[in-house]
Amino acid sequence: MLIFTCPYCGVAAEETELAAGGEAHLKRFGPGSSDAELEGYLFTRENPKGVHFERWRHVNGCGKWFLAARDTVTLEVFGTYPAQTTEPPKHIADAISAKRPGWSWRNFSGEA
Repeated sequence: MLIFTCPYCGVAAEETELAAGGEAHLKRFGPGSSDAELEGYLFTRENPKGVHFERWRHVNGCGKWFLAARDTVTLEVFGTYPAQTTEPPKHIADAISAKRPGWSWRNFSGEA
């Protein structure tokens, strides 16, 4: 079972107390976007084997959305952070890099 610590209220909650919200750090498209951009946002998702960033809601707690970094193979949770954050905090990125040599947020996020 996955256990996440809510970054807002500090409660360590089992995944049954939370609601999964899908992939994190997606670029959302609003009015004026092309059909291809909207289609990509709605239907194109990563399904990685390894490090993945997800949105979760603390349903049976404070009710707030947060982001989590975890490994989809080992189910290891690297950490959680507020939903308004545009990239994982340094301590989470460092924890991932320590266990996955060569991993970096720049490579993951598609930045050059």
